Amino acid sequence: MNKPNGNNSKVRVEQVANIKLQTIKLGLDVHADTIVVVRILDHSAPQPAQKFTPAKFGEWIKTQVALAEEVHSCYEAGPFGYGLHRELVGLGVRNLVVQPVCLDEHHKGVNHDKSDAKELALRLDRYVSGNTHALATVRVPTPAEEQKRIASRQREQLKREEKRIAAQGRSLLLTQGWREKKGWWEGRRWEDLRVKLPGWLVERLEVFRRVLATITTELDAATTALEAAAPAGRPKGLGGLTYEVIEREVGDWKRFNNRREVGSYTGLCGGVSSSGNSQRLLPITKHGNVRLRTALVEMAWRLVLWQPECKLVKKWTLVMGNRKNRAARKKAVVAIARQLAVDIWRWRTGRTEPANLGWTMVGV
Repeated sequence: MNKPNGNNSKVRVEQVANIKLQTIKLGLDVHADTIVVVRILDHSAPQPAQKFTPAKFGEWIKTQVALAEEVHSCYEAGPFGYGLHRELVGLGVRNLVVQPVCLDEHHKGVNHDKSDAKELALRLDRYVSGNTHALATVRVPTPAEEQKRIASRQREQLKREEKRIAAQGRSLLLTQGWREKKGWWEGRRWEDLRVKLPGWLVERLEVFRRVLATITTELDAATTALEAAAPAGRPKGLGGLTYEVIEREVGDWKRFNNRREVGSYTGLCGGVSSSGNSQRLLPITKHGNVRLRTALVEMAWRLVLWQPECKLVKKWTLVMGNRKNRAARKKAVVAIARQLAVDIWRWRTGRTEPANLGWTMVGV
């Protein structure tokens, strides 16, 4: 005689009238056309994976909300943004967007949509039970914050595209024996260059120039808009563009509870490898927001130039003054950038005043 399968009876508990589950946990592997779901009812084992189209998934979620007191779900951050998150929250689901990680942690060599959804569901089960280290969550920005951040990131994309197309033009010139530097396609330089080149090469380069002209126009407009959005009262050396990039990447400075959280988000904290009596310091973790990290390092170099009386700069005067030791100067700039993020957090949350930091303010 076959033994009754307790898990199957638990799986079908929703079919029993007047029984409501405490929790349902859903691990979601999201794609453009399909969503693969693994479900855990209360503290049972994971059920077999199910596949839905986005439309069918929305209808199915509504039935799950009616079956349990709480419905939890999670999916990895990626190209699909936060639309699904907001939809789930609107339906009453407690959803988490989590950092992408290797879900084949035992390196079995078997990794597919079903296994990913199952592993997410298992980790979500532990997270809901109180083990908050089971998942590394991503803060979901408000729609307004996301729209502002997209504007600054689009400018960055345009800048990269300009460099890419310009490099293609230089590469073509180099294949024909002409070595040119940046800006080969601009104004007077192009006029001087084109008279020296064969007609067929000029024709090919004109294709790049037309694309570059359009990109440059949009890039200048995006830059102007960002600079205009920045407030007039800023520390000297913090330009409008850099200010807006930093603000839009952070979103809300009040999200941080202490200076450690600020430093961690920048990825400018030093790593460490420690085991027993052995301890070794490592380079910065680079864990966090790469765009914020880049903007802070750029601002740190400008702070050294424009704010020599700043308390933070004075702390590193001896190191920064030694131009022979480039490695030490670079390390000092990283330290300045890390502390600068903390100082901006303190300033923007009202914990201190610019005068206390030794900042010279402009536009106030």
